[in-house]
Amino acid sequence: MLAAMMVAAALALPQDRGPPSPPASGADPMVRLEDIVVDARRLEDAAREFVDEVAHPVQRRGMARWHDGVCVGVANLQPELAQQLIDRVSDVARDIGLSSSEPPCHPTILIIATTDAAAFTEQFIEMRPALFRPGGSGMDHGRAALDRFRRTDAAVRWWSISQPTDSDTGQATVRMPGEAAPTTTIRGVSRMSSQYRQDLKRTFVIVDVDRLGEVTLSQLGDYIAMVSLAQIDPEADTSGFETVLNVFDSPSSVSGLSSWDRAYLEGLYGASWYRINQTSQVRAISDNIAREYRGAQAAEPDETE
Repeated sequence: MLAAMMVAAALALPQDRGPPSPPASGADPMVRLEDIVVDARRLEDAAREFVDEVAHPVQRRGMARWHDGVCVGVANLQPELAQQLIDRVSDVARDIGLSSSEPPCHPTILIIATTDAAAFTEQFIEMRPALFRPGGSGMDHGRAALDRFRRTDAAVRWWSISQPTDSDTGQATVRMPGEAAPTTTIRGVSRMSSQYRQDLKRTFVIVDVDRLGEVTLSQLGDYIAMVSLAQIDPEADTSGFETVLNVFDSPSSVSGLSSWDRAYLEGLYGASWYRINQTSQVRAISDNIAREYRGAQAAEPDETE
């Protein structure tokens, strides 16, 4: 039974550590924003490579994001640990301009801890398949991706549902099973922009507490913030970038959200949602990453003064 799987899990997470250790001699160097500011063009290129690698929109759809705000919920953890995760993800959401409600709001981001993620995920999907495949066109990543979500042995797995939305009415623009096709009024035609946007509607994050290893609670919170506030490819190769997405590969060298991660989220939420295709969105987000970073650099006090 699903309820039997949802027993209170006590996370024996390590204490937070100090600054990350430098990479071992001979290891491939990671790309840090601080390393690439000498050449403006190189910054743009590196930003584009990062976006291309980690972004994971639904096929033939633009990149989705939360439109108004989020409600973060945690199940199956001791209250004090759950609250720390809620606070961390909510803080990051507010940092990028979203509102964040506290439970008892209806969770739009639900974090579930379990000691057997594979069995729990399988049973969860079997009991509530419509939560994972709603049936509307372009709302999820498809059956093959859901199978990978079921079978992964990762410590953290996530599944997001997005919805094509009419920006004028806030209504879905895809037909749901058993419902009439929605009616929308086209107010203009452009090859560069659209009146439709892609809204994230819900995200499930399942944490296998037996696979967390040396990852601390604050590292876990930052990792979950990254994968729940954006559509992140679970199979992305991020070894060449300094990002919290590498935390399970090298917990001692990743302190949390990096400059890349923050710039990516700021770029995603700062880019115009009405970009009509993924290429245009990637370019806009990459430009915003560079802009956000340069703005942060300019705001730092000059220690020579």
